[in-house]
Amino acid sequence: MAGYRDLLRTPGVGRIMAAQLTARFPNGMTSLAILLHIEYITGSYGAAGLVLAAISVGQAIAGPITSRWMGRWGMRRVLTTTLLVSATSIAVIALIELPLPLYMVLGLIAGLSTPPVQSAVRTIYPKMVTARQLTPLFSLDASLQEIIWIVAPVVITLVATQIGTVPALLLIVVILVGGGAWFILSPEVGRVRIPRSRRSIGKVLTKTPVLLATVVGFLLVGGLAAVEAGVVATFDHGGLEAGIVLALFSVGSLVGGLALGHIPIGPWAMARRLAIVTVGLALTIVSLNVFWLGGTLVLAGIGVAPALAVLFAMTSASVKFSDTAEAFGWVGTGQLIGAAAGSAIAGFLIDDIGPTGAYIAATAFCAVGFLVAVVFVKGFPDLRNRDASPIPDTEPVPTIT
Repeated sequence: MAGYRDLLRTPGVGRIMAAQLTARFPNGMTSLAILLHIEYITGSYGAAGLVLAAISVGQAIAGPITSRWMGRWGMRRVLTTTLLVSATSIAVIALIELPLPLYMVLGLIAGLSTPPVQSAVRTIYPKMVTARQLTPLFSLDASLQEIIWIVAPVVITLVATQIGTVPALLLIVVILVGGGAWFILSPEVGRVRIPRSRRSIGKVLTKTPVLLATVVGFLLVGGLAAVEAGVVATFDHGGLEAGIVLALFSVGSLVGGLALGHIPIGPWAMARRLAIVTVGLALTIVSLNVFWLGGTLVLAGIGVAPALAVLFAMTSASVKFSDTAEAFGWVGTGQLIGAAAGSAIAGFLIDDIGPTGAYIAATAFCAVGFLVAVVFVKGFPDLRNRDASPIPDTEPVPTIT
């Protein structure tokens, strides 16, 4: 913990971390709110899953593109434009009752315009701390973001079930605009300039660690999305149980991230952490009792933040600084496609065989992720004796011979 305190004392780190967490706070609310809103209107979890899938597909398409745009037009301009479009789309979903296809179109627009805050801040981090501090900073970031998943589900479930799904979605719009403005106006966002990449878009995926981070992120987040849908379906609209159980899932992740964040990252780090997640999720299938689900999801959560920290570190260490935003955009795209797949598959399984189907899907996603980490272990970088800083951008210097 002393190391984390030192990190937060570094000028600007605490401020930018708080601002980006606030800007991303709606990430822990939007899926639940839209799931409840669309299910309330249509009476189908499958329909709600399709809207969530449209949002995630939009985010997946936009991720590497808007992240790359930040190197061309600047972070503030891209973040402001996407913020306004995304907030407007969510407000329309909340206020106007429409046919399912139009909800899906609005969801797609909202996803396409999601502000690339995550790519921006993880590109800024290497410019704020020493090389030695970067891996612990990624671990702290992965851990503290669990505050979003601890508090946000409880807040949005309370508002949606006790007041209504429309006020819940409008609350998301308010936080999205307020938190986004705080982050955009942060000095670091204006101070750090991302160099324009000279490589064609998608070229970073030829880096094995970036490709593996994208694939594993897809599988891990697909499992998490299926868990979220399963928990909501298990406890329906009857009270706060869904939010509390999801919060316990994130408590486990927060504890795991803080406890394991100091451990050096070797090639087997991802496999070990995904093994914890997979075992915990497999145990959820045994019973839908609230205490059993809470306990097993705490266990599964212990591996989540540490696994995400590995993803961030291996991505940063494998590319040039000018390519970091795009690389994180692709990793985010993998995660968002996973969220789309996990939500849609879980939604249809819930309609077909009940909530247990969602937990089966979640376990399968993470089990495949574990197998990928084992089979392709040689593709994971060994960061035990090096830092996670991006490769410096260099240019050829003409010489006279």
